[in-house]
Amino acid sequence: MPVVKVLELVGTSNKDWSDAANQAVKEAAPKLQNIVGVEVLNWTANVKDGAITEYKADVKIAYLDEPR
Repeated sequence: MPVVKVLELVGTSNKDWSDAANQAVKEAAPKLQNIVGVEVLNWTANVKDGAITEYKADVKIAYLDEPR
């Protein structure tokens, strides 16, 4: 029986928060087989001189851990 495991990551982007979440999934995909979902926990950003310089998405990535 497969087990769903969850890994928490922070994705970053210079573009926007959606891209930051996508970057986290993209980074995890080569290392984790069978990603089945993502939950965004928090959106944050770094600010310099009154402008956002880096978007961050704290996400939980769910993946199937199938027995071998």
